Amino acid sequence: MARTDRLEVYRRILQTGLVPIFNHSDGEVACKIADAIIAGGAQVIEMTNRGDNAFEAFCSVRKHCNVHHPEVVLGVGSVVDAPTAALYSAQGAEFVVAPIFSKETAKLCNKQKIPYLPGCGSVTEISRAEEYGVEIVKMFPGSQVGGPGFIKAVRGPMPWTRLLPTGGVDATRESIESWIKAGACAVGMGSKLVVKSDVDAGDFDAISKRVKQCLEWLRQAREGSGPKANF
Repeated sequence: MARTDRLEVYRRILQTGLVPIFNHSDGEVACKIADAIIAGGAQVIEMTNRGDNAFEAFCSVRKHCNVHHPEVVLGVGSVVDAPTAALYSAQGAEFVVAPIFSKETAKLCNKQKIPYLPGCGSVTEISRAEEYGVEIVKMFPGSQVGGPGFIKAVRGPMPWTRLLPTGGVDATRESIESWIKAGACAVGMGSKLVVKSDVDAGDFDAISKRVKQCLEWLRQAREGSGPKANF
């Protein structure tokens, strides 16, 4: 069962603007990655349902955060169906992210008062997701869908839409600024933030520093974005 109220989860995502994304098959290593992300200042973490032992690793991090980081919001990503969402929500996932939109998953998450962030790549998909109660739409894959220009174009006729791009957000000032100024409500970052070579080398400080720097770039981009940003 989720520990954090749905509205509070949305508030954290919109307030901080950054959703770090990672996966690792080893639960102990996954906990160290989570520690590093949190040390960098992130308040929200998405662990993806990918690879061997993904569920077991998520459960390890969930238990670890319950004890050491109870204030942090932990969600699951790469969920393509309602049964998988139910499995993770039963273990404390506080939001569900998907590469696709599933009305069955939307209904499940609404019933359990868990935020659902489905991946959409067209205006029609975005509108349909919103009809099922989706507050934040994952723009996926960000670069292939159209980059920052897609967000700006969508929010012209649909200014109420909140889009969170993943896939194509780099850990650079220029990339983050371009997405935020286009109107992204937040950004999701995976391998560009949690770099595999750092994990393999046990350099978790590098991950913390990268998270901290990206959060600062986000803050600066938002200060200069004016009314275009939706957060």
